[in-house]
Amino acid sequence: MRRPRLDGVRVLALDARGQVLLVRHSYGSGKWMPPGGGLNRGEEAVTAARRELLEETGCTLADARLLMVATEDLVGASNHVHIVAGRTQDSPHVDGREIVEARFFALDALPSRMAARLPGELQLWVSEYAR
Repeated sequence: MRRPRLDGVRVLALDARGQVLLVRHSYGSGKWMPPGGGLNRGEEAVTAARRELLEETGCTLADARLLMVATEDLVGASNHVHIVAGRTQDSPHVDGREIVEARFFALDALPSRMAARLPGELQLWVSEYAR
């Protein structure tokens, strides 16, 4: 039996100091993570990243590019996560419904409440974007 495929985007948004923007959702585990969401049918990953970042934080994304596509298992589906990186000069603002908090963090001062693999992934993505 073929597993369904989902397409999502995760946004690595960097400020002028190279800090990464992370958000906490009102649902789920409450862990910090990069902004992101699903791709609409026919939508390009960079377009989806800009849309999701604006919806979740009010920030715009400049100099954006697709870094890689990772495959994750998500509730029995194959989830293709497009990692898009770019820069923002905006300060995040949240509506308190989907996103309850959004902040920039230095890579050497990431919050403890995040997925175990995420600090390493963020380091990799920042290095990849700097190339």
